[in-house]
Amino acid sequence: MEVSITPENCIYTSCFCEENVWKLCESFKEKLRLCEFYVVFISNPSKQIPLWCQRSSEINSQPVVWDYHVILLHKRTTDAYVYDLDTTLDFPCNLKEYAEKALQNESQFITTFHRFFRVIPAPYFLKTFASDRSHMKNNDGEWMKPPPNYPLIKTQDSSMNLFEFIDMKTDNGHGTIMDMKKLLEHFYCEVNWLQ
Repeated sequence: MEVSITPENCIYTSCFCEENVWKLCESFKEKLRLCEFYVVFISNPSKQIPLWCQRSSEINSQPVVWDYHVILLHKRTTDAYVYDLDTTLDFPCNLKEYAEKALQNESQFITTFHRFFRVIPAPYFLKTFASDRSHMKNNDGEWMKPPPNYPLIKTQDSSMNLFEFIDMKTDNGHGTIMDMKKLLEHFYCEVNWLQ
């Protein structure tokens, strides 16, 4: 059964998707079996990943090209649901619908835009992720976008390890890196539409 939560009830800061998902995990840990949830970082070596059905798109039929994006997946017995606070699709959205509409079939893309997915168990992410938000500051120290108004997320061992999670070239122990086909298969989603 899905949690009765709406985007309006969630802690959300535009352009801080990794922290939005961290806060979502934090809110879920008291209500649900967090072991059924996975944090998914989407990026690639060129830091150019197209996503459709994003709130920041002026036209829903046009993609937004992010350097990375982060979503939360709930893996159930036979299917999975996506929690994406930046999507115009349902919240949560069935993974198959999310894949078809927001990710789309990347066989039509040049390889620069092919996405990779770092899949991390949500309890691990909640315990190990840290960000000092320095990636969101210009060279002059000004914010590119207003930051969240709650304290920085840090651990006993780190104040900034965001880039380890975004990196899609290095298997550094933070979850498992998958291509789109493997991601969908792992979460019980049919993949024949990708052919």
